[in-house]
Amino acid sequence: MEFDLSTRRGLARAITRVESLRADHQAEARAFLTSVMEKTGTSQRIGITGVPGVGKSTFIDAFGTMLTEMGHRVAVLAVDPTSQRSGGSILGDKTRMARLSVDDQAFVRPSPAGDTLGGVARKTRESLLLCEAAGYDIILVETVGVGQSETVVAGMVDFFLVLMLPNAGDDLQGIKKGVLEVADMIAVNKADIDESAAKRAQRHYQNALHILEPASEDWSPPVVTCSGATGKGLEDVWEKIKLHRKKTTESGSRDDRRAAQQIEWMNELIQDGLMAAFRAHPEVRSQLEALKKEVANGTLPASAAADQLLDIFGPSDAKLSN
Repeated sequence: MEFDLSTRRGLARAITRVESLRADHQAEARAFLTSVMEKTGTSQRIGITGVPGVGKSTFIDAFGTMLTEMGHRVAVLAVDPTSQRSGGSILGDKTRMARLSVDDQAFVRPSPAGDTLGGVARKTRESLLLCEAAGYDIILVETVGVGQSETVVAGMVDFFLVLMLPNAGDDLQGIKKGVLEVADMIAVNKADIDESAAKRAQRHYQNALHILEPASEDWSPPVVTCSGATGKGLEDVWEKIKLHRKKTTESGSRDDRRAAQQIEWMNELIQDGLMAAFRAHPEVRSQLEALKKEVANGTLPASAAADQLLDIFGPSDAKLSN
């Protein structure tokens, strides 16, 4: 099946097909994605995360609008939280990004995160490639909250931006070290509310970054202040992102990063496929619940239960004990 990526409606339909769990839809999506791969790979991929209440959507709305006014085409893949109780999600980013959602040069796609590690929708990578094939030269990926698992987003973007609030003392207690380790820049948002607090926070984060080893020899993550509400500082954010691209392109580390991401993505898909096949195996399914109860009751070691199930599923050399 072919999709007309020259229209936002066609792109939306293609992403819907990619997100479908139906086997026939997945096969169609893979075939179509393969056919457009030569049109991908040239965009600037930016991951954006931050603590709850930091103003991610307001920042993205203002930042994305600034970029479209510069002549760029911007796609936003906004991953909304999914309720673990009902399985539903709010999908409200189109209302929280009022300007971008009606901008002819922008495409906003909210997707439920489900139970995917890191708050990144399972098919975000495929959606990103489709947006590139559709001609969007800047892709913004908004993730859910900040936590250890949020570093997953760093595995699919060229630049990882962490938004923080001016009250640095509280934020430094709550932010995870793993997030700082993969940050390419920290931006203290809402600086318009209290400029002195924002500057103080900036110094705190600079000190925190100095005790960590940079993820790349080409780049020392800067800390800036900005305001999504007023637009102040957004041009500085963009200039630093462009500088990062220039430096990493010249050194070759940008290509290396993308190549490593592709291999990691393939490995994740293999693991997902093996787990799906494992759970679908008739004999495994018939034994799984009983063995779970024995493990939960403490009558059977987890390793022994896993070995039994792996024996049923495949060759004996798959045992954990080996």
